[in-house]
Amino acid sequence: MKSRVPEVIERARKLVEPALVEAVDRLSPGLRLPGRYHFGWADAVGDPVPDGGHGKGVRPSLALLSAEAVGAAPEVALPGAVAVELVHNFSLVHDDIIDDDKERRHRATVWNVFGTGDAIVVGDALMVLAFELLLEEATPERTAAAADLIRATADMIAGQYMDMSFESSAPGDVQRCWEMVSLKTGAILAHASAVGAILAGAPAAAVKSLRCFGGELGRAFQAVDDLLGIWGDPSVTGKPAGNDLRERKRSVPVTVALHSGTRAGAMLADLYASDHLSDSDIARAAALVDEAGGRSATVAAARECMHRAADALSEADLEVRAADELLELAEFIVDRDF
Repeated sequence: MKSRVPEVIERARKLVEPALVEAVDRLSPGLRLPGRYHFGWADAVGDPVPDGGHGKGVRPSLALLSAEAVGAAPEVALPGAVAVELVHNFSLVHDDIIDDDKERRHRATVWNVFGTGDAIVVGDALMVLAFELLLEEATPERTAAAADLIRATADMIAGQYMDMSFESSAPGDVQRCWEMVSLKTGAILAHASAVGAILAGAPAAAVKSLRCFGGELGRAFQAVDDLLGIWGDPSVTGKPAGNDLRERKRSVPVTVALHSGTRAGAMLADLYASDHLSDSDIARAAALVDEAGGRSATVAAARECMHRAADALSEADLEVRAADELLELAEFIVDRDF
């Protein structure tokens, strides 16, 4: 059964998307078109797309809720919500190049339409734009938010490099894989979960609690992404079936399987060592990951991360309604199918 999308995601979209459109429209004309295309607001020739631009919206939602959790209006978090969404999408544009992904959200990726060079530069421009927006007013709160986003972005890039290095080296152990996840995905969600509180000038204890919540949520988010990368329905995820296996990704379920000490794990290692994986090989690899316990262990780990996230929220004096909505968002992330 498909989980209900939390109301806060639509609420955040209505507040953040106009500001996000305004920000992207600041780009030079040559960058503006692929930028608008990536977000889903325009087609490849620049014509508007009705009802376009509906990504998951998790990071802006977290940013707004983190402001509300410390008693501030959601508008206080708006610069941070736009900035973190720009950084996230910079990473998506570049990830699609790295992973040779030709589709995202049921349409061709930016590099596939505009070329690799343009996609690299557009991604760079989105990242720079994020910091420009945060620092337009150099208040202490905005400066602190920008510094926090810089650290989170650096961690995300380091995690991406670790992820890439795993593909060309001997498989790292499960702990090392989780370290990569904490950097690649956890750091940005930790920032998103704290930036509203930072912009509101909240006490350090509240910021720390929200940051810990986001870090654990990020680990759960990536675990679910890894599951969908193998067993997700392409008509729902917008990505080809089994693409992570075809690219020999050392995702969490794969790493668990490779280190399971089982016959299925050894057979998976042999498949990963081959020069080419056919469609039947991909199907077999997915079955072997499941048989070796990779699937069940990853599902359980995502749940454990969510429980730790909930515990983190209880460590600070937060507004009850906002804290409840953060937990609802966490449940959605773990149960989602896209």
